[in-house]
Amino acid sequence: MTRSIAAVLLALTLIAGCATAPPAVQPPLAAQRPTVLTQHGHERVDEYYWLRERENREVIAYLEAENAYLKQTMKHTEGLQEQLYEEIVARIPPRDESVPTLRDGYFYYTRFEEGKDYPIYVRRKEAMTAPEEVMLDVNALAAGQSYFNVAGVSVSRGNDIVAYATDNVGRRKYTLRFKNLTTGQLLPDEIPLVSGNQAWANDNRTIFYSRKHPETLRSYRIYRHELGTDPAGDTLVFEEADETFSTFVFRTKSKRYIVIGSGQTLTSEYRYLDADQPRGEPQVFEPRKRGREYSIDHYGDHFYIRTNDDARNFRLMKTPVSATGRENWSVVIPHRPDVYLGGFEIFRDHLVVSERKDGLIRLRVMPWSGGDHYIPFDEPAYVARIADNPEFDTSQLRFTYSSLTTPFSTYQYDMTSRDRTLLKRTAVGGGYDPANYQTERIYASARDGKRVPVSILYRNGFKKDGSAPLLLYAYGSYGSSIDPGFNSSVISLADRGFVYAIAHIRGGQELGREWYEQGKLLQKKNTFTDYIDVAEHLVAQKYADRERVFGYGGSAGGLLMGAVVNMRPDLFKGVVAAVPFVDVITTMLDASIPLTTFEYDEWGNPADRQYYDYMLSYSPYDNVQAREYPHLLVTTGLHDSQVQYWEPAKWVARLRARKIGDQRILMHTNMEAGHGGQSGRFRRQKETALMYAFLIDLAGK
Repeated sequence: MTRSIAAVLLALTLIAGCATAPPAVQPPLAAQRPTVLTQHGHERVDEYYWLRERENREVIAYLEAENAYLKQTMKHTEGLQEQLYEEIVARIPPRDESVPTLRDGYFYYTRFEEGKDYPIYVRRKEAMTAPEEVMLDVNALAAGQSYFNVAGVSVSRGNDIVAYATDNVGRRKYTLRFKNLTTGQLLPDEIPLVSGNQAWANDNRTIFYSRKHPETLRSYRIYRHELGTDPAGDTLVFEEADETFSTFVFRTKSKRYIVIGSGQTLTSEYRYLDADQPRGEPQVFEPRKRGREYSIDHYGDHFYIRTNDDARNFRLMKTPVSATGRENWSVVIPHRPDVYLGGFEIFRDHLVVSERKDGLIRLRVMPWSGGDHYIPFDEPAYVARIADNPEFDTSQLRFTYSSLTTPFSTYQYDMTSRDRTLLKRTAVGGGYDPANYQTERIYASARDGKRVPVSILYRNGFKKDGSAPLLLYAYGSYGSSIDPGFNSSVISLADRGFVYAIAHIRGGQELGREWYEQGKLLQKKNTFTDYIDVAEHLVAQKYADRERVFGYGGSAGGLLMGAVVNMRPDLFKGVVAAVPFVDVITTMLDASIPLTTFEYDEWGNPADRQYYDYMLSYSPYDNVQAREYPHLLVTTGLHDSQVQYWEPAKWVARLRARKIGDQRILMHTNMEAGHGGQSGRFRRQKETALMYAFLIDLAGK
């Protein structure tokens, strides 16, 4: 159907002259092409379905009109936005450098130079006093690009070739490239449409990489490439035929095996081959079985396996390298119903595991000779993680630590003497002093009696009298735990009297596997009601002013925002929904969209009537009604491969058409980025400043 763009031009003219009028482009265009979507005999009329036409000039014009409307509506905050940007950037070290990591005789690290957005990958041979070798200067690679990202930087066993993958659109379709570190020259080998995941064999010329499906962007094939050969002739080593799985590749810490993994929400499977014989045939470690998850690493004569096999919260097993079948597995760490077993790290004399108990991470050090202990942490809420530890033959463990008040810190821990050394704590400028802030860990009661952990940050002088504005953040999906780590930008809110809180709601894995399982599929609504109950609890306990409660979530957390503003619009003064997954049924019925088939076990498959009906009951787009909604700021990226831009665009259009009242419904589309927003450590803060200005303006601060 041919449409005139006169309405678009009219809208742009209106926006330029009037800050209060939303884009007038919607009714004349939407009315021309309502789409009827039918499933299980049920019809849904989607008046904005046409917005998915990415190449349509009128779609682009509509998105640009929304951006213009946002700019005009927020014009009175431009000074505040600039002030916030300067504050946030001032806390970022102008020059920074990671802690060097020893790998194969070289100390590797990254550094940032003053005024530059991107890292420089460097190394020194044998000692930090040796001359610095620049492997990749991402600033130079990104020159002239509006968006740029590098992934999968890895050096060959001979230490002379670096592989890296680049994306200059934001859609996570990478191109694999190679650089000779001796000559500084790029090799002619160039491989498009990869995931940025690759692993070197031990011959210094063979690399395994994962390739994406051109339409769904699912990582579905593992290829073998030999340097100096035409990538068109690369050998297909493994193809994942099940469209609900994706595949990846890595080399074990021992460097002895190349491992090919396949996984989806509930099930995993691995294949392995000798890294010294890259032309060998991969062997299945243990065949996939629905509901069984496992991951592997190698040490000595055994593989070590983290698995949920007969262990809801996972346990650690081992098996001889000559007999990897399930019948040969033996227990190293048994299952515990109150402790969730996370990752593990193997050393010559020690095993280190990450665990979760009562919602907090613990690092457990276990000498192979016996007698384990935990590394102590003092703050009430924090995040600690095992860092990069590539060397086997050492008693030194690297781990990272931060909290809502403690900046990102890297420690070296002697597993024998138990001495701890702070190697680096990220410098925070702008006059930041952790002594000026307080953090708490409390629990809120959900409506079914569950105790939901909440991490809280506020500035000294805060009075728990119910007068403070609150920003409540949450995610609550995929078993992703949102730990209370340091976020320097949030200080700008705390300094203006905001209380910042993280609700560790069901759908995450903070309280173990059951916590995740109770927030997915046909129990997904627990995620939404937990969030609402936490907000109510914080108001009741006088952490927040009932009239100034603000919500924030992104991606699946944006779905959370969309659901709660339909369920309890009265509870929130304003909400920020970043790249929100809001058109649940339409997306999950479209197998051509990236990630759809991979996520049936997270959300359900609406081809099944039971899941269709349940999704329909909470899908934000399908439940927009004629009611007063909170003020909303919605963000998206034109090239987003995870949540397509048209989901938030349609949602905003429908909200505008149906809502009652004069609340602001604003949308910002980054026309040059994808799911992660703008690239660059400074440039991306413009979007943060916009979000904070939206909140502060509404809070009257």
